[in-house]
Amino acid sequence: MNNDEVQPLVMILGGPNLSRLGQREPEIYGSTTWAELEMLCEKWGQDLGLRVQFNQDDFEGGMVKKVHQATDKAAGLIINAAAYTHTSVAIRDAVAAMEKPVIELHLSNPTAREEFRQTNLLTGVVNAGVFGFGVKGYKLGLEGMAHLLGL
Repeated sequence: MNNDEVQPLVMILGGPNLSRLGQREPEIYGSTTWAELEMLCEKWGQDLGLRVQFNQDDFEGGMVKKVHQATDKAAGLIINAAAYTHTSVAIRDAVAAMEKPVIELHLSNPTAREEFRQTNLLTGVVNAGVFGFGVKGYKLGLEGMAHLLGL
C-alpha cells in the first residue's frame, strides 16, 4: 500500500477480565498478556494493510461506548465481549446498530464449556465468528476482517 493511501482502521475490543490475560486461567486462555497481544495484532494488522486500535473495558457501559466509537470511526470491529457475550443486551444492541463488519472472537470455544456459556447474544448480529484458537484467533480475525473489507 502506498503512503498516500489510508489504511482502514479496525477496532479490537476486549471485555471484562481480558486485562488479566496471561495471568487468569492460562490453561484456558494462554500465557500471552493483553499488552503482548496488542503488539501482535498491530503487526498482523500492518501485514494485512490495516491499522489496529486496541481497547479493553471491564464495564458494560464502557464497552457500549467503544462500540459506538467503532461505529463512528472504524471500518470494522473485532469484539471479544467475554462474559458479556452471554448477558448483555446493551452490547448486542450496539453491535446490531453497526452497519460495518463485525467479527465476534473468543480465545476459548464457549460452546464447549459450561452450560451458562451456551447463551450467545451476539451470534445473530455479527458477520462472522472465531472461537477456540487462542491468541492465533486474533490473527484469523484480522485476516477475516481484511477479507470482509475487500483487501
